[in-house]
Amino acid sequence: MYKYTIARQLATKKVITNRGDEVGKLSDLLINEGSGEIEFLLVELDRESKFIKKATGRDRIIQIPYSAVTAVSDVFIVDEREIETAQTVQE
Repeated sequence: MYKYTIARQLATKKVITNRGDEVGKLSDLLINEGSGEIEFLLVELDRESKFIKKATGRDRIIQIPYSAVTAVSDVFIVDEREIETAQTVQE
């Protein structure tokens, strides 16, 4: 029960860069089944996001390495330099 509560709290959290630019909202997490560690954030880009050019799919979802996360509170804060290496999720 406790794990589900945490997952609900993370759902749709905003993702911003360490410079304050909005990226989008958390869509899902990719977790390594062997270690249980979070590997990637799946982020649905906002239409106004300056990173929208990175998304080629219809759903505008990119994969950001969890190592890019510098803080989590009301929002996820990610290192902007890591977004440059983020990959688009293929449909």
